[in-house]
Amino acid sequence: MTTGTAGLRSKWTTWVPPLAVVALACGWGRDLSGAAVAVVGVFLIGAVLAAVHHAEVVAHRSGEPFGSLILAVAVTVIEVGLIVTLMAGGGEKTSTYARDTVFAAVMITCNGIVGLSVLVGALRNRVAVFNAEGSGGALATVCTLATMTLVVPAFTTGQAGAEFTGDQLAFAAAASLCLYGLFVGVQTVRHRDYFLPVRPEGSERDPDPDEHAPPPSQRETWASAILLLVALVAVVGNAKLVSPAIENTVESAGLPTAVVGVVIALLVLLPETLAAVRAARRDRMQTSLNLAYGSAIASIGLTIPAIALASIWLPGPLVLGVDATHMVLLALTAVVSALTVVPGRATLLQGGVHLVLFAAFVFLSFSP
Repeated sequence: MTTGTAGLRSKWTTWVPPLAVVALACGWGRDLSGAAVAVVGVFLIGAVLAAVHHAEVVAHRSGEPFGSLILAVAVTVIEVGLIVTLMAGGGEKTSTYARDTVFAAVMITCNGIVGLSVLVGALRNRVAVFNAEGSGGALATVCTLATMTLVVPAFTTGQAGAEFTGDQLAFAAAASLCLYGLFVGVQTVRHRDYFLPVRPEGSERDPDPDEHAPPPSQRETWASAILLLVALVAVVGNAKLVSPAIENTVESAGLPTAVVGVVIALLVLLPETLAAVRAARRDRMQTSLNLAYGSAIASIGLTIPAIALASIWLPGPLVLGVDATHMVLLALTAVVSALTVVPGRATLLQGGVHLVLFAAFVFLSFSP
């Protein structure tokens, strides 16, 4: 990247997040016209791209796996706020928003992001290489959290419907937090080397110039960290602004309400998706998997406890259990992901299989 290009990029990524927040403030609490929704959508996309840039700056300074962890946690924390806001103002029809958004996040990360990253990595080096120990442990955590919070409620008998009782919800929330804390400790302290990028053997590609560039100064890092937070607030807040238009479109088209959760998850996870694909292009496949599985773990491990706490004052029931179709997709995702991760190497075939699973999830969300 030339100095001129880098300077131009740093300029627009500096002013776009504050402008996106201004757009958010101007539109908050108002019924937006079609033109206003389009303008908000432009700022939403700009904030996503800016978030990816500033996350990379922070990651370059802090190193892996802290960089991917920072982005995953930041997005998830604000995602929780979006879900709670939607549920607080939507009444009983929003009782499944938390379930739909969290399940969509799992499918997007484990199939969409992983599939795209493997595809890009395999196209670049024929075989995408990563650390099986770290990725395998992360995948096991995702599968445990998803099953415990999204599948088990459909089989418990203490409450009518696919809901937890109060005690069961408290246990699921505590267990989710414990597993998330354990994963972060293993990823960042005890076995950090399991989550570091692996260079493909015999690769004749030039090393990534950004990887060996001098790290940004402490001042630049703090500035990017603040702008990252501002950009993520803008992403989730502007997604909230356009959500009524999404809900109206879904309702007028006669589509299931679960589509709203899918669209929201797609918007919120755009920063991780772009960052993961860019990492795969730079032969840093492990970083891509850290982003994918780390986002899934954070989405469940932080969202479920927060929603459990918020359910004390939120109106209406909290439905967490998924239906039989989604259980099948989750089980198939777990099996395919294990077969992808265990060898520590993946080809175009594995990337294609994950993308087909993701396409099946999106199609069945629109046509159950």
